[in-house]
Amino acid sequence: MRKLSRALALTAAVAAVLTTGPVGTGSAEAAPARTPVVFVHGYLSGAVIWDPARTAFRSAGYKDGELFSYSYDFLASNEASARGLAGFVAKVKKDTGAQKVDIVNHSMGGLVSLWYAKELGGAADIKHMASLAGSNHGTYTAGLCSLASASCREMTPGSAFLGRLASGDETPGAVGYRTWYSPCDGVINPFTSTVLNGAVNTLLPCVTHLGFLTDAGLLSQVASYLKE
Repeated sequence: MRKLSRALALTAAVAAVLTTGPVGTGSAEAAPARTPVVFVHGYLSGAVIWDPARTAFRSAGYKDGELFSYSYDFLASNEASARGLAGFVAKVKKDTGAQKVDIVNHSMGGLVSLWYAKELGGAADIKHMASLAGSNHGTYTAGLCSLASASCREMTPGSAFLGRLASGDETPGAVGYRTWYSPCDGVINPFTSTVLNGAVNTLLPCVTHLGFLTDAGLLSQVASYLKE
């Protein structure tokens, strides 16, 4: 009787091992963290301008801990601002544990972002770059502030800064580049300045320069693009 009991106990133990499976291999796996987004503002602007974008991104499923706004001195050289962006991205990566970030820029923020990506090796840390009315090849409107700031002088068509930025590959690295631009912009002159060779360039029928920051439908489209 004792031998029979032992045999039954051994059989039950073996069956339990076979049916339970390896420890720690449950069928439900934690969802991977979403790539954090870094917003980069333009001239005469700051982090607060991204509030509507944050709302749209939260509606698209993003959490506050995945949305970051980079603030910088828009009067300073775009090169200096790009170096600051490099440090900011490094901190976001460290704080979130992410390998890369997505960048969304507006207006002069396009120059800061592109200089970081192309001249500072930042392309290795970027998954997507979305440029909303970016002054990627400059704007003649910058002539109105060229005496007041280095950034505007660099943003003026024909500047050495723009010449260097446009030389070679305009969309370096394994980055998904996309731009949105419109003939109703009113600030980026010519409005086609936003277009980048190698990017997916999206022409919108009529959106004003500041409208790029408040158009809920457009911002939702940008959020969807980053989630691809």
